[in-house]
Amino acid sequence: MTINYTPIGVCSRNIQIEVEDDIIKSVRFFGGCNGNTQGISALVKGMKVQDAIERLQGIDCNGKGTSCPDQLANALKEAL
Repeated sequence: MTINYTPIGVCSRNIQIEVEDDIIKSVRFFGGCNGNTQGISALVKGMKVQDAIERLQGIDCNGKGTSCPDQLANALKEAL
């Protein structure tokens, strides 16, 4: 399953997620802090969807109330 998600309140403009059998196969952020989004993508690759949601939800970026990791968690929750 491919998920295309438009994040809200962060620098990233789009998140593309590939999930197969409840495992994250790949994540690609468009926009945002390149090094950080590459790091997030590498860390969640191979992770169970629910585990990623639990680890990433609620992370805040500079008082915005959300972040790219939090938006990734939101995208995964919507896909469930």
